[in-house]
Amino acid sequence: MDFTFSDKTIELQQAVHHFMQEYVIPHEHRFHEDVSSGVYPPQVVEDLKALAKDEGLWNFFLPDLPKGAPGTGLTNLDYAPLAEIMGRVYWASEVFNCSAPDSGNMELLHLSATPQQKEQWLKPLFEGDIRSCFMMTEPDVASSDATNIQFSIRGDGKSYILNGRKWFITGALDPRARLGIVLGVTDPDAPPHQRHSQVLFPMDAPGLTVERNISYMNHLAPEGTC
Repeated sequence: MDFTFSDKTIELQQAVHHFMQEYVIPHEHRFHEDVSSGVYPPQVVEDLKALAKDEGLWNFFLPDLPKGAPGTGLTNLDYAPLAEIMGRVYWASEVFNCSAPDSGNMELLHLSATPQQKEQWLKPLFEGDIRSCFMMTEPDVASSDATNIQFSIRGDGKSYILNGRKWFITGALDPRARLGIVLGVTDPDAPPHQRHSQVLFPMDAPGLTVERNISYMNHLAPEGTC
């Protein structure tokens, strides 16, 4: 395999490095000052998102970016050095609309969602207008093995009833989070690797309760790890 970077990626590396040095790193203090005072998301993030988008530094992560969607459509090889540069500041990836869990959720929607779901959820995620959550980990089981997941997804012929608890859900307190994607059991009698499905739902769905933000390693994420 040839690991040589393309000319396009070399240019993007230079552009992202310049953007980081010129705009992101100088605003580190402002970001943390706003978060410490209870402002989330800080306006500086939204301002820099608009600037990065205008400069074409947007949606690096998806190789087969849909036609008409904003972004670059890079391979994983080409994306890797950009992720390294963005990773120098923990909130920088959001500026380029490349932050988790949105990047993974966008890929999932791109590959599997219906046209209606793409219009409702994928399009505003591509544009950076909303954010999302992915809900897998559960407090009562070792969730790194997905076959342990116990969250119940039960259909009644007209809709689905979701029942269970999740935790360590990144972004659950973000006021811009509009979409949740939850992994649960739809067929408990099936073989272990065929029991589960994923369901999309709006974050203001009736019955959804965000109980608390969980600290880890003495860190309390302002966007929530709930």
